[in-house]
Amino acid sequence: MPASTLERTARPRRSRTRSRNISGRPALVISTLKPHQYDLRPVCASLICPDCTTWVPITGIQAKKQKLVPHDTGRAGKDAAVRCQGSNRLVTVDVAFETWQERLEDGSSETAGRRRTTVRRKPKVAVAPAVSQIAAQKQATTDDESGNGRPLWLLREMKWASTESAVRDTDTRRAQLPAGEAPLGAPPVPLKTLHPQHRAH
Repeated sequence: MPASTLERTARPRRSRTRSRNISGRPALVISTLKPHQYDLRPVCASLICPDCTTWVPITGIQAKKQKLVPHDTGRAGKDAAVRCQGSNRLVTVDVAFETWQERLEDGSSETAGRRRTTVRRKPKVAVAPAVSQIAAQKQATTDDESGNGRPLWLLREMKWASTESAVRDTDTRRAQLPAGEAPLGAPPVPLKTLHPQHRAH
């Protein structure tokens, strides 16, 4: 296939150009752009072309006249070679390097401050019931299981009837003990006077 029939692709954009052509369009004023849309560092002076919205080098950044280098609208080596209308357009640099850098840093700090932070909510922990509430719940559960729908006063009467004889027997034994306190779990105190006998030698 002849080389002349091949479709031309966009060429790489050079940071410097020797072309003396100047676009007839009005000069692009840097101050009309936002700080993040241009770069005033001498080693990589460039801006986002308003026509093709891609980064384009600025030639002659330290000279009297600055302009955008000739460039295509597509990606170099991939898209079709369509010359952008912003090529060779004069650029008016009316912002000092220090001012641009300060505005850029201020904008970055404001953007970082506006970023939404992830709010992590603490899970709600149920309040632990008191000991008396736990006992009341257990008592109510026991009463419901064994009551079979009977009223509470009747259940209490039935419980008292089942333990009445044991309680009265305990009260009777307590009345026979001498005055004084007896340790819990101790053997019963003898009610008769003991007379120990001496061993014969």
